Amino acid sequence: MASQILGMAFFKKGMYPQCYSLFGAERRGAPVVSFIRVNNKKIFLKCNISNPNEFVYFDESLFNLEELENIITAGSKILCNTNKSGKALKEMHGHTFGMIDATGIAASLGLNRLINTTILGAYCRFTGNVTIDYIIEATKEMIPIRTEINIEAIRQGYANLVIFNGE
Repeated sequence: MASQILGMAFFKKGMYPQCYSLFGAERRGAPVVSFIRVNNKKIFLKCNISNPNEFVYFDESLFNLEELENIITAGSKILCNTNKSGKALKEMHGHTFGMIDATGIAASLGLNRLINTTILGAYCRFTGNVTIDYIIEATKEMIPIRTEINIEAIRQGYANLVIFNGE
């Protein structure tokens, strides 16, 4: 859902988004991989993204330093949902890291483990690719229930992001 909201926000900005997710045959709650491409022109490429410029981890338990180093490009931005210090991230050099306790924020707002909107708020501030206003507008359209709580999650994700550079 987060990639769809983000895609809609880019569309509202006047860009051409392309987003899709890969689901395995696992049960509900299993890891999902989502991709989003965005350009100011129509996108005709229809394949997986093998070397992303940005990477977002919704669950810190999926973070694998060795795997990540093999797929990201130099100068990539990595956003991680975590309440830890980011020591593992600091071992990587030449990238920008964002950390947000999306799980804690969502829980404090009564969203339980629904962290999509919190992550999207952090993503706005972290990358600067799309403004928070576009994310809020897309959220209002795509999440018809508990909309105001999700908008507050976006704002708190934006405000509570911690950014550091790997040196």
